[in-house]
Amino acid sequence: MLDAVGLSTFAVIGASKALDAGLAVVPAMLLGVITAVGGGTIRDTLVGRIPTVLRTGLYAIPALVGAAVTVATVETGLYGLPAELGAAAACFLIRMLGLHFGLNAPEPPETRPSGGRTRRRK
Repeated sequence: MLDAVGLSTFAVIGASKALDAGLAVVPAMLLGVITAVGGGTIRDTLVGRIPTVLRTGLYAIPALVGAAVTVATVETGLYGLPAELGAAAACFLIRMLGLHFGLNAPEPPETRPSGGRTRRRK
């Protein structure tokens, strides 16, 4: 749960700081995601684990949603503490629902195992 809180917080802060620095909408969203996912990746690497973003499904997607909500509220002039909390809550909720229900992001078809072998599209 604390990981989801950190993910949410860094997604919102990263996106808002990127906009403050003058970045455009899409780079600000991407920087929010990189900031959020990067912290967990560094943590996992330091303790000798495979990073969470590489082994579970819904990790970068909730960060993208949180960053997108942040950017949308800034661009529409609605940004403030309620908007920050709403963006962080959206990210947190998606991450926790993913953990609770075991949801994963879709995988590309050519990487799904089929009888122990990797299938390739023709």
